[in-house]
Amino acid sequence: MAVINPLEVEFSAIRAQGPGGQNVNKVSCAVHARFDIGASSLPQHVKERMLALSDARITQEGVLVLKAQQSRSLEQNKEDALRRLQELVDRASVVPVTRRPTRPTRGSQLRRLDSKARSSQTKALRGKVSD
Repeated sequence: MAVINPLEVEFSAIRAQGPGGQNVNKVSCAVHARFDIGASSLPQHVKERMLALSDARITQEGVLVLKAQQSRSLEQNKEDALRRLQELVDRASVVPVTRRPTRPTRGSQLRRLDSKARSSQTKALRGKVSD
């Protein structure tokens, strides 16, 4: 599992949005965390998988921008952004299992054909009644 070096993340304090009154209006406690995926020390396969994600938070330059504003504390928001970034890296480092193609079993084929025959009979009864 790849671990993020906190020195590779650039933090900038910004004003938080939403309710909060005077504290929100005067204190910059929200955080923008910028993480350059290409310049990071992550393994190459993790970098490629992260850049392949169709995530709106990844810029065209390959920089991941996370915004954290849950807490009133700047430090807690930094920790939250780092935690979320680590979760993203963890998800990207897991290689998906390739699907092995299988054939339908004989029983499932028979059940499907039986179901089709029954629905065909039901629909045949919906025709016009002849006298």
